[in-house]
Amino acid sequence: VQLQASGGGVVQAGGSLRLSCAASGSINRINFMGWYRQAPGNSRELVAAILRGGTTNYADSVKGRFTISRDNAKNTMYLQMNSLKPEDTAVYLCYANIVQWGSTSENVYWGQGTLVTVSS
Repeated sequence: VQLQASGGGVVQAGGSLRLSCAASGSINRINFMGWYRQAPGNSRELVAAILRGGTTNYADSVKGRFTISRDNAKNTMYLQMNSLKPEDTAVYLCYANIVQWGSTSENVYWGQGTLVTVSS
């Protein structure tokens, strides 16, 4: 199983970016998916998460600006980021709780991260 994150880049404050995280491999079911971010010198922070049924959760710092969504048929998750601020600058990492075919247990997988830089 692999998670591939994409969509990062450089954007001016107030701009928008859309991140994607695509899971591939022997996947039976993806339960919990989400995004963390880590800025230099800071600890990893949960940004947003989404359950298979669509229930979402956001960090207070991004509520009203970021929207997490997923396409279960494509095993893909998205993070639409609007009204970006310089303090949103970080490496964004996606993760997913996945049950593989032939297994009854759930494991956590991480993507490689994608860099978001917001200039003032």
